[in-house]
This record gives sequence, C-alpha cells and structure tokens, in this order.
Amino acid sequence: MPFNGKSGKFNASINTVEFGCGDKAVKIGGENVLPLYTFDAPIENAPKIGVMISDLGLENEPAGVKAYYEGCTTIGEIAKKAAEMPGADFVCLKLEGADPNGADKTTEECMKAVKEVVDAIDVPLVIAGCKNVAKDGELLSKAAEVAQGKNVIILSAKEEDYKGIGAAAGLAYNQKVGAESAVDINLAKQLNVLLSQLGVAPSNIVMNVGTAAVGYGFEYVVSTMDRVKAAALGQADAQLQMPIITPVADEAWNVKEAMASEDDMPEWGNQEERGIGMEVSTAASVLACGSNAVILKHPTSVATISKLIKEMM
Repeated sequence: MPFNGKSGKFNASINTVEFGCGDKAVKIGGENVLPLYTFDAPIENAPKIGVMISDLGLENEPAGVKAYYEGCTTIGEIAKKAAEMPGADFVCLKLEGADPNGADKTTEECMKAVKEVVDAIDVPLVIAGCKNVAKDGELLSKAAEVAQGKNVIILSAKEEDYKGIGAAAGLAYNQKVGAESAVDINLAKQLNVLLSQLGVAPSNIVMNVGTAAVGYGFEYVVSTMDRVKAAALGQADAQLQMPIITPVADEAWNVKEAMASEDDMPEWGNQEERGIGMEVSTAASVLACGSNAVILKHPTSVATISKLIKEMM
C-alpha cells in the first residue's frame, strides 16, 4: 500500500513575540506544528540564537571565547563584537556581577553596563539577572527603565518577584517579560497566569521553563517541554502558548565535563572541546523539544547551531 502522509499541523499556534527594534528586530514563536516539524507546515519564524556576555568581562571565559573578543576592553565593545558573531540573532547581557555572594555590584554600577550595551548595539537585547531573587527584583526592574524604547526581554521574572519585574518591564516600560519556572509544566502555567492577571499581555511574555545540561536529569526537561507544546497546540491552552527561550550557556559550561581540567581528567580530552560539545548537544536537544530561542556563548557553538537550524528549516 502507498504511504499517505497526514498533516500534523494544529488549529492552535504559539504566540508570536517580537523583540528588538527596526530592521534588526526578531520574532520567535508563531508555529502551529511540533518543534522542527516543517514537513507538516511551514515554520515562519525559525529558532533564534543569542550570545551571552557578562558584566564581569572575559576573565573566566574559555580560551576560544577570549580569542574571539581579543582587543575588546569595555562591556560595550564586547557587546558589539557579540552582535557581530556569525550566526547570532541577539545579545544577552547577564548581570552576574550583582550577585551578593560574588562581586556584589550595586544596581547603579550594573545600570552603567546596561546603558553602555544598549548604546553599543542595534540588535535585540535580552537582560538577565544574577539569580539572586532579592537582588534581581530591583536590578531587572531598573534595567527595564534604562532600556526603555529598545523592546528588550527582561529575563527572568520568577514567582517570588514577578509583580515588581512584571509591572516594570511588561507594563511601565513596555518590555518583554521572561517567565522563569523550574522544569514543571504546572509552575510554568501558573506564572503565566499570574503575569496575565497582573496585566501583562500574552504577546509580551516568553517562557524560560528551565533546562539542564544533557545527561543531567535532561529527561525532565524533555518531558516538560513536550507537555508544554502538546498542551499549547493540541489542547489550545492559551496560558502555555508563549514561546520558550532557553539559556543554555550557563548550564552547559558549569558541569564537570566542561570544567574538569585536562590534568585532572586527561582521558576526557581537550577541555574546551568538551564544553563546546555540551553546549551544542544541549542546544540541539532543547530546540528539538520546543525551545524557540537558545542563548549560547562560544563562537563554535553558535556557528554549529546556526547551521543546524538552517538545514532543519
């Protein structure tokens, strides 16, 4: 018998969210098929790639990352170089220097970095905090103000601080809000509901449902993203139809395979190549599970995932 293929497109679709300004603005979401299922229906907005940079500079970065930014001495110069990285669609500034357990920079110091990056680039910008809830509430609300008019994504609002960040980013300054939950479909939906009740429009919300490096409980990531997309498309659940953005770099470069030195683990081979492998593997996996954008940092990883997306689309 001949094979008769059936379309797997749905009547529901993922929301389209646009961030950035002018000709360089990008759109994520909008698809009405499962991740990368271009054979069922066209996917107008291919997944996007962001490049993560830190307000702490390049001191702790892998050799290949440092080499790419050679000659850059300010955060503005680093941001501009990141925006030019082949395969990149946007820049993500992580304000990790604000961490009270680290450099403990003041909000004012961090806002100088935000302003410098905003002035240096014309590509879309994502601004991430330091992962300290108490500090991020103030930090990200102020960042939304400093970046006013640039249509940035403020990543991320959590259940503990969504009111302040959501009100500042999604309402007062008309930015996009990243809703961050911990690899649980119910928590993801609840946070979307809370932000919607606050008054943030669904078109201004993206989800960061959490991730892990491949091999580190990644099956939970797979099941969560699969369930989110299935509910959004198959059940037309409007509270789960926000596109997903996934910060891969933090997870991939902070596991033993990427961090163990060649002296300690000579049988594992080149340390930097291991980190790239973890970053590429994790990024490819979350894209296959439903992420609409990934945030990476190594030039080789960005180029590899960019090529993958182009060939899959």
